[in-house]
Amino acid sequence: MRGTSEGSAPATELDPPTVTESEISTSPRTESGPGESAAPPTPSYRSVFTAAPLAMAVVDREGLVTGANAAFAGLLGRDPQSLPGAVAADLVDLASDARTWHAYRELLRGKRARLRRTRRLKHPEGHALWVRVTVSPLPADDGGVLLSVADIGDHRELQAQLRHVRMHDPVTRLPNRTLFFERLTAALDADSYEESGTGRIGLCYLDLDGFKAINDTLGHRVGDELLSAVAERLNRCAKDAARTGTPLVARLGGDEFALLVEDSTGTEQLADLAESLLDAIQAPFDLSGRLLSVSASIGVVERHAAGTTPTALMQAADTTLYWAKADGKARWTLFDPERNASRVTRQALASTLRPAIDRGEFALEYQPLVGMEDDRVHGVEALIRWNHPRFGTLTPNRFISLAEEDGSIVPLGRWVLRTACRQARDWQLQHPGEPPIFVSVNVAVRQVWDSDLVADVADTLEETGLEPGLLQLELTESAVMGSSGRPIQTLKALSDMGVRIAIDDFGTGYSNLAYLSRLPVSVLKLDGSFVRGFQYEERAAAPPNPADEVIVEAMVQLAHRLGLTVTAECVETSAQATRLRRIGCDTGQGWLYSRPVSPDRISELLGGPGVQAGVGKP
Repeated sequence: MRGTSEGSAPATELDPPTVTESEISTSPRTESGPGESAAPPTPSYRSVFTAAPLAMAVVDREGLVTGANAAFAGLLGRDPQSLPGAVAADLVDLASDARTWHAYRELLRGKRARLRRTRRLKHPEGHALWVRVTVSPLPADDGGVLLSVADIGDHRELQAQLRHVRMHDPVTRLPNRTLFFERLTAALDADSYEESGTGRIGLCYLDLDGFKAINDTLGHRVGDELLSAVAERLNRCAKDAARTGTPLVARLGGDEFALLVEDSTGTEQLADLAESLLDAIQAPFDLSGRLLSVSASIGVVERHAAGTTPTALMQAADTTLYWAKADGKARWTLFDPERNASRVTRQALASTLRPAIDRGEFALEYQPLVGMEDDRVHGVEALIRWNHPRFGTLTPNRFISLAEEDGSIVPLGRWVLRTACRQARDWQLQHPGEPPIFVSVNVAVRQVWDSDLVADVADTLEETGLEPGLLQLELTESAVMGSSGRPIQTLKALSDMGVRIAIDDFGTGYSNLAYLSRLPVSVLKLDGSFVRGFQYEERAAAPPNPADEVIVEAMVQLAHRLGLTVTAECVETSAQATRLRRIGCDTGQGWLYSRPVSPDRISELLGGPGVQAGVGKP
């Protein structure tokens, strides 16, 4: 039977297996006399064994100590007289877990060559003792095993110090990215949140606004002082906000910090924490007598831990921090799954935009531009559609900005130009007895800068056989007004070629009519907000407000004085058309006449007596 040593502290909560008499050999053992340490059975090694600084003991096949040196007794804080006959496994905690206990028994039976374990023992004086226990078989003649115990407390302390240095930021002394992700991974481990707690996790991902400017202007020393001061305030906020536990505050790098809330109670807790963080950081910092004010942007994520990975949580936090920056900085923003889905969709569109051009996924629809006096189709505006295999038919507002960002607007614009001009030429050939209609194509500013638009237009007109006067290029007001250099030179070259130049959405930007006299512009397209204002008065059944008509009429008269024609957008009712006709608008565009339709539907409208209201409606 085994005895129980009061000097060992089990490393695990497993009950040590019971040793039966059949499992312990009955080989004789040698015992020491009173007051003497047990001596090894081989007298020639007595002096070496006794004087060795390494704590050693000889253990017989039964697992009982037959001899031990002074270092062994001193290390474990034992009375030398109590060691002979003691159960060795209890002295050095080899029976606290089943795996170690099985390996130890195998070694006693001669079926294992060596056993090494690290153990935390309880010293009789009360302190903890970290040791490395090694058990090796003795020669067959001697029998039993040699048990050696080395004090590794200093080594472990050094390891702990090195780990602390490796896991903490030297500037702020906060946990660094490595330790943060270690804690995050542990928090998301299924066993950790299923045993207790709320099963939820929260994260505040923080970035200082304009920190780079502080480093560049005041130097990195001041920047480091600021980071250290910010860290102190974040720690205070974390302690003040603790409910189920103090959040982990970490510096992830640069001016980025994170507060990890394990077992969070919901978004309200994270929102309160984010508010306190903003307030704490916005208070001025006194850095060696220098007052410095900064702000921060915070992305907040709170969700169930189940099904969440560290990568997914950090991606959500990073996205939300970007939203906070984009929304104006100095604020916190909560993660929004719908907004994120829109971002993911946008990224998916951006990644497939260029290949979609080669795959022929784009198509053009055309909306008539109708004369206000004769109700006949004078021209059409080409409007691009993306027949996406996953997201269905997409209108330009879903992808044109993406195309402008990545430069694919250039090849896409060339395709639109060729397709629209070819279609306009086909209509002309299909209706030789009718006045030919012009086609209006939208042009992005990047097409002017990143391509030779003049050459593209010239090549297209020559290829399709369309007359230059039947092509109209539309540019937004903000893109043209105040421009100089290449854009103006390009517009002049196109105008000299005979191409019509139109300013789209006029009235929303500079609205500098005087500047128009120096631009090669031939058409103004009034923004639809003017026409919608007319519609509002009608629906409200209020007396007409003359100010709207006076402003629009003045713009039309000035445009006519400059030799420009005027097109009104978003015409939806006959009453609007009547007022615009009275004001002097030349052409109208909107659902009153037709929605954007296929080329075949435009062919049906050509040659008729006029465009009736709503002909293009489904």
